[in-house]
Amino acid sequence: MTGVFPECFKSAVVVPILKKPGLDVDMVANYRPISHLSFLSKVFEKVIFKQLTEHLSTSNLFEPFRSAFRPNHSTETALVKVVNDLLVNADNDRTSVLLLLDLSAAFDTVDHCILLDRLEHFIGITGNVLSWLRSYLSGRSQTVSFKNDLSETCAVRHGVPQGSVLGPLLFSMYLLPLGVLLRSFNVTFHCYTDDLQLYVPLTIGNDAEVSKLESCLSAIKGWLSDNFLLLNTDKTELMVIGPHKFQHLSQNFILRIDDSVINCRDKVKNLGVWFDMVLSFESHVKEITKTAFYHLRNIARIRQVLSSDTAEVLVHAFVSSRIDYCNALLSGLPKKSFRGLQMVQNAAARILTRTGKFEHISPVLNSLHWLPCQVRADFKVLLLTYKALNGLAYTYLSDLLHLYVPSRALRSQDSGLLKVPRARKKTVGEQAFSFRAPFLWNNLAQDIRQACSVEVFKTKLKTHLFTLSYMS
Repeated sequence: MTGVFPECFKSAVVVPILKKPGLDVDMVANYRPISHLSFLSKVFEKVIFKQLTEHLSTSNLFEPFRSAFRPNHSTETALVKVVNDLLVNADNDRTSVLLLLDLSAAFDTVDHCILLDRLEHFIGITGNVLSWLRSYLSGRSQTVSFKNDLSETCAVRHGVPQGSVLGPLLFSMYLLPLGVLLRSFNVTFHCYTDDLQLYVPLTIGNDAEVSKLESCLSAIKGWLSDNFLLLNTDKTELMVIGPHKFQHLSQNFILRIDDSVINCRDKVKNLGVWFDMVLSFESHVKEITKTAFYHLRNIARIRQVLSSDTAEVLVHAFVSSRIDYCNALLSGLPKKSFRGLQMVQNAAARILTRTGKFEHISPVLNSLHWLPCQVRADFKVLLLTYKALNGLAYTYLSDLLHLYVPSRALRSQDSGLLKVPRARKKTVGEQAFSFRAPFLWNNLAQDIRQACSVEVFKTKLKTHLFTLSYMS
């Protein structure tokens, strides 16, 4: 009501956290500063966060292709959209250039005057609410805590606190005009907080198309500079994705941003998922398998002193969560692609139930109610499809699905079937979400019609966790 954020909530203790294990601990650039704020401050911010999010949703002010800090959006939904578009291009015998842009210390260089101007003129925030946000951003201070030593207190005149609740949402609103710039170049993009990825169909060797993309990158860098943000060209990654027959053309492909050169890579890590040049996700599966077995060995060493419930919590926290992360991207891949993940799941089930090495694993998985890895991926696609069809999530996925409307009256016209797009025969890594989802959904709809009860339907899917059973 007063439009004032309490002064006692504006002090933060910044703790440097190493960005990745194994980095040089003596290099300051390898640390990420996390602001520790008071508990009441975060409660206060959470209230404002909910009100701002509701205002942005009801007024349709969110960037359509931004997935961070929005209800029913996640890194998985973002990657499903990106991978689908890349695979559709590949299905049409076109290569795509994927660019992962890296911003240096993005949260720390936000200009408060520009941010407040965006909130007023782009978002429509005025009066006491704008005064409160101005008070929230101004007059902040921080001290750094490192190895039990505290630095002197200094004023914070720029940026949004990384450890705050409102900080990431305010940063996403700070970047709103960037979407207008990207659309002017007819470039497809997707954002997740400060992770910005561009992808566009491109004919390798066509100088005009390459020059247009380089002009777009130069304009992005200029816009970021005008808004006190820095594009880190050294960490910006480039990959050419497409059919096997075009891969030899992309080996020496480069892009130039002003005086910097970006070389093409064989694989990149995008929101926690490893992409390769044909989207087979072999590198991703190998990384998951390697990390999961490391944690399983540690759990196996202490399994004798753990109760079954505690062991199950550890297995889900360190192993199952990795197997299930973004597994919708793996749906449609051949069975051999799941071999490594299935070995991890089988080993986890043996450790959890103390089953012998030579005993059959299928009864063990059934007793734990664990779906095989390949079926888990299909289940995730079905779940995303159900949400997209029923208005529970993300319009950029709903737009990929179209109800089947027969040209003449048929008994199947009211069955809730989806239209299956025509596509050529696909190879490894060329199964798109928009192609795979209708196949799975239509089979599911037929199973529901044929099932005499919900229990029979659950039995067919071999799981007690199938959340779509109430659809019947």
